[in-house]
Amino acid sequence: MSPARALGAFGHFWWEFLVGDTPELAVGSVAAIAVGFGVAHGAGALFVLFPAAVVGLLGLSVWRGRRR
Repeated sequence: MSPARALGAFGHFWWEFLVGDTPELAVGSVAAIAVGFGVAHGAGALFVLFPAAVVGLLGLSVWRGRRR
């Protein structure tokens, strides 16, 4: 296997592993982490942000699954 092909296969694996069928969840997860990083120096906002993001992303995932 050529190095270029191996690198392509490696990238494809990580794309499928992280994104899979729902790119919205991957983008939402990255956005939640970015916002959490941005407010990390705030008082207690992180304790509210991540559970809310998880519930919202889980709701999106269930809604998408039921549509199919």
